[in-house]
Amino acid sequence: MKRIAVFCGSGLGKNEVYRQQASLLGETIARRGTGLVYGGGNAGLMKYVADGALRQGGEVTGVIPAFLNRDEIAHAGLTELIVVETMHERKRKMNELSDGFIALPGGYGTMDEFFEMITWEQLHLHQKPVALLNANGFYTPLLRQIKMMLNEGFLKESCRRLLIEDDSISSLLEKMTSHHNNHL
Repeated sequence: MKRIAVFCGSGLGKNEVYRQQASLLGETIARRGTGLVYGGGNAGLMKYVADGALRQGGEVTGVIPAFLNRDEIAHAGLTELIVVETMHERKRKMNELSDGFIALPGGYGTMDEFFEMITWEQLHLHQKPVALLNANGFYTPLLRQIKMMLNEGFLKESCRRLLIEDDSISSLLEKMTSHHNNHL
């Protein structure tokens, strides 16, 4: 994979493990020679994942809507900053630039980005891996809900298998690489 998009919070969360995992994910992506695409912010977990990749000499592309860029929250040290007009354009551009997607912990925005990408894969609008990094068990309740969706007949098993999840960065990236290679 040439580039991986990471969706994550503009907040830090209450547990230091989220910052550590964001930083380590950015570092690991860069050490693999893979570019990072993310929301372009200079706050919260977004800053940690970008700084992690930049510390390792990685290519980091931020995609930020103009209304957020005006508030001076964009990261100033990126390889490239792409300014778009809307949040939907941000997701579309991140999809265009990326070969896969990882969601770190975050709030509504992270969930919106994650669910749109997994839905697009389900609808065959792309065949890129979509993954959850289950840092500190953050996504365990969501994974239970997804199992409920499956058990209650609202989600097909073939669609459930589209979702990649792990609590280990290296294992998650290997699963994503395998998924990507199977769709080439």
